[in-house]
Amino acid sequence: MEIILKQDIPSLGSKDDLIEVKSGYARNYLIPKGMATEASVSAKKVLAENIKQRAHKEEKIRTEAEAIAKKLEGTKLTLGAKTSSTGKIFGSVNTIQIAESLNEKGFEIDRKHIFIKEDQVKEVGSYVAEIKLHKEVTVNIDFEVVAE
Repeated sequence: MEIILKQDIPSLGSKDDLIEVKSGYARNYLIPKGMATEASVSAKKVLAENIKQRAHKEEKIRTEAEAIAKKLEGTKLTLGAKTSSTGKIFGSVNTIQIAESLNEKGFEIDRKHIFIKEDQVKEVGSYVAEIKLHKEVTVNIDFEVVAE
């Protein structure tokens, strides 16, 4: 039986995939739980139109993310932190401070999209943060932690 998935199912596929499963599995499990619908002719047409519209929107979002990535490419941040005499930071530098510093420079980037390559930044020095603007667009930003 041919079905259209309404959500991601790890063993079968991702949302809006058109797949073939056994009819009992589809009728008794997937369709009643709301995980899939039967792939009728009209449902296939609606699916094709939805995919076409989503592709157009995704392309627009990706081009905007690439434009922001080009602006961010040469950016270098300097973050101040209270330190001991040996150069160790009281606490640690995290994505919140990086997001605030980027907001001061005019980039509105959510801290959830920022990933620091090291586990924790607990010493003065230079580090690299990765910013995911889109699932296909990432940019690396250098930041330096200095003593206040």
